[in-house]
Amino acid sequence: MMITKRQPISVGEMITEEYLIPLDITQGKLAQAMGVSRKTVNELCTGKRTITVDTALLLARVFGNTPDFWLNLQRRNDIWAIMHTPKRKARIDKAKPLREAFA
Repeated sequence: MMITKRQPISVGEMITEEYLIPLDITQGKLAQAMGVSRKTVNELCTGKRTITVDTALLLARVFGNTPDFWLNLQRRNDIWAIMHTPKRKARIDKAKPLREAFA
């Protein structure tokens, strides 16, 4: 697994920079198209909410791409965040492969 020093683009940045701005769509219009509240879209765009499978399916439907696209963005950010949080990374570093743990 390759972990970069630079944080991957977030779901919110992707929605805002690659969809809302170029398509001249507001968060309210996106919320309406998705059938969710504007608060939900705002929280996605500002990074206060993470992508669930349901949300990935909605975004894929609205933007014409795949749920995997959205879930992979979220997954990359989740992994990056853990690997760049010292306490969480230390816990992972303590884990041993089974061959070593029971040798």
